[in-house]
Amino acid sequence: MWMLYAIGSAFFAGLTSILAKCGIRKTDSTVATAVRTIVVLLFSWGIVWIVGSQREIFRISGKTLVFLILSGAATGASWLCYFRALQLGDINKVVPIDKSSTVLTILLALIFLGEGVSLPKAFSLLAIAAGIFLMIEKKDVKEQEKKGKTGFLIYAAGSAVFASLTAILGKIGISGVESNLGTAIRTVVVLVMAWGMVFVTGKQREIKQIDKKELVFICLSGIATGASWLCYYRALQEGPASVVAPVDKLSILVTVIFSYFVFGEKLKRKALAGLVLLTMGTVAMAVV
Repeated sequence: MWMLYAIGSAFFAGLTSILAKCGIRKTDSTVATAVRTIVVLLFSWGIVWIVGSQREIFRISGKTLVFLILSGAATGASWLCYFRALQLGDINKVVPIDKSSTVLTILLALIFLGEGVSLPKAFSLLAIAAGIFLMIEKKDVKEQEKKGKTGFLIYAAGSAVFASLTAILGKIGISGVESNLGTAIRTVVVLVMAWGMVFVTGKQREIKQIDKKELVFICLSGIATGASWLCYYRALQEGPASVVAPVDKLSILVTVIFSYFVFGEKLKRKALAGLVLLTMGTVAMAVV
């Protein structure tokens, strides 16, 4: 059953990228992230009350709470980096770099969670890494630099690092708490962090200037994120992080397909070959 949750997480995560990109064409990415987080918070706590897990909040151990908070902080950092990268660069350039978190997650799961990596999984991991490398074309990166968008590389890389930490800390944190409640608690941390960044950078005045159309897309991306989170952390609770994380990264397929129809972004042959490799490696990681 956890595999279905992981697939659901991938679908909604892919949808999130497209909706978010539509919502940050004019709106500052930090402000948009903070607004999105409110939607995710309402969504996640709504689910908690529906399933009745709010009664378990006082039974959470101190250790579990600490890891949930750390996981939330890592998520907040990953979000801020990711949506800034989306604002600066093309989706098909940002997403592959972000998905490199798969490789780091598997390595961290091996070190901290003791999840072994068999020979078939090692080959699958190499295929994923090769696919990501092929999708990040130097020529395209140079074109982005000419447009003054070189910063997207740094933000995308930061998103990948924090996303991998999120998976590991989240796996540890939800071991002793109902997954929906754990997700809701993490969202509170992300909310505080996101709005903290808005006020620290003095961008709170821009909230009233958000275009109504973009606000709709920002809210929709928040709902998609909430759905992705609920599926992801339920999958993490029931399945191994070294498998759940790669399956979740199949969201790149959803993102590439939608980016083609919505933004007209096309993949070149080399990048397409990379996407095939990444997908094959991910699927192999899930079944071997």
